[in-house]
Amino acid sequence: MMNVRTAAKPAPVALSDERSVTLLGATGSIGASTVDLIKREPGRFRVEAVSANTSAAALAALARDVGARFAAVADQSAYGELKSALAGTGIEAAAGANALVEAAQRPAQWVIGAITGAAGLRPTLAAAERGAIVAIANKECLVCAGGLFMRRAAAAGATVLPVDSEHNALFQAMSAGRREDVRRVILTASGGPFRTWSAEQIRGATLEQALKHPNWSMGQKVTIDSATLMNKGLEVIEAHHLFALSPDEIDVVVHAQSVIHGLVEFRDGSYIAQLGSPDMRIPIAHCLAWPARIDGPAPRLDLAQIGTLSFEQPDLTRFPALALARRALEAGGGAPTVLNAANEVAVAAFLSGALGFVGIAALVEATLAGADARGLLREPSSVDDALAIDHNARLLSRELLPQIAAKDR
Repeated sequence: MMNVRTAAKPAPVALSDERSVTLLGATGSIGASTVDLIKREPGRFRVEAVSANTSAAALAALARDVGARFAAVADQSAYGELKSALAGTGIEAAAGANALVEAAQRPAQWVIGAITGAAGLRPTLAAAERGAIVAIANKECLVCAGGLFMRRAAAAGATVLPVDSEHNALFQAMSAGRREDVRRVILTASGGPFRTWSAEQIRGATLEQALKHPNWSMGQKVTIDSATLMNKGLEVIEAHHLFALSPDEIDVVVHAQSVIHGLVEFRDGSYIAQLGSPDMRIPIAHCLAWPARIDGPAPRLDLAQIGTLSFEQPDLTRFPALALARRALEAGGGAPTVLNAANEVAVAAFLSGALGFVGIAALVEATLAGADARGLLREPSSVDDALAIDHNARLLSRELLPQIAAKDR
């Protein structure tokens, strides 16, 4: 199944056993959904540590609410605010990049890696390297350094569980058979807000329009990635590492209803699909209680009311980001790292108004070409190497941004 310890023969875990939990990226949407689930299961989970990027006040309030033992904020300048807000609680406070790693290394059985961006790589890997159950909600861990991450997790005997709804769907569906009997997997894409728009309409898309996802409620970055279909490209790369699949064993289909989240085709022609409401609490609950299950609050499907499930091929002309991601995966080495870094720069530029919507994919493509010319596409051999490639790709993207933005106007 997965390239680490898998669900095939899990160690027995009684529902009555308390599981210690650390939430990396606790104040984001994934963290909030996880906290909601934990609070619905009193006595089942104990929170060891929580972390956030800059929101010291929100992190302190959360740490108090869930009874965490340790709270870390990435922004060093926010340490005073965090420490003051936690005074008298007995909750330890820390700040800075090393504090996030310390949070990951605390003795929790289960760690969710929900820190946005490449900043999540080092702390999430730190959790894996001590053999924890690591639920990954951070695409960058696998896109930036997937081979490295999975090798080290396997060496430590860690369990890597996918939180993304699509990969979690594949994980559940793959349990229906042997890994060697899997012919291919199919990731589903909603198509985003511009699924039916013409190329000309997409060229004029505004930020407000791009942030109106038809099905999911997510943060700004992932919502824009859904609009460009880059999110699906990143997921193809993730699936390659999570399930040890070749690029030609991973397909993508547009499924506007977002009811089927992933399908697995077996060698005998059987297709196993995972269905559910578009609510992230479903895959989080699956990972949080794995290998058992807990009650979930997500709305139940009414298939008769849904009526029709539709499917279509993704249009790579209107949505070139998906093709760029596939090319990066096939190129291998540091190409996925560069792809991800360039996309983060491009999305940030779009969010700030410095780049038009179609300029996102254009900037990523230009950065990949420039990185290749500069010899930046080598395979990262360490976390520092991956972060160096990421850093240099960001510098290159920012260097190319003005000329891409000028063409995009």
